[in-house]
Amino acid sequence: MDDNLLLKTISDSSDAGAKQTAAAGFSSKKLYRIACAAMSTAYTPYSNYNVGAALLAANEEGDLKVFTGGNVENASFGATICAERTAAVKAVTAGYRKFRKIAITATGEEASPCGICRQFLSEFSDSLMVITGPSEDEIHETSLAALLPGSFSFEQGKK
Repeated sequence: MDDNLLLKTISDSSDAGAKQTAAAGFSSKKLYRIACAAMSTAYTPYSNYNVGAALLAANEEGDLKVFTGGNVENASFGATICAERTAAVKAVTAGYRKFRKIAITATGEEASPCGICRQFLSEFSDSLMVITGPSEDEIHETSLAALLPGSFSFEQGKK
């Protein structure tokens, strides 16, 4: 899978309405399928529990990109990184810091972001939509704010 999978970018338009339409075009099912494919990038020699994430994010100009990630385990379990943070770090370092939606999939079951991932993602959007489910035919959506009420911030007014 491409490191920074680009599904659709509107780069030559200053029309905010066109950019909103593009965001709506990234359906939950489409993101879920991309997250399923991202599971193949996971490194899980200890648990064999692969997780994939597909994060839809925007840059300052409103251009949209999907960033993928797989979980990466380490013998020192504290050094393990979740799929959600893998995708988020890729997005942030590429300048895409306005998170819109994230789909998370796991080997054979529904996966919800862990507490660290919830806090990490809230740095970039507490209105982020989180898409999970055991299959693309049984998708569940909720907001990050519902999963992490009262998230920590140095500047409470920042969010």
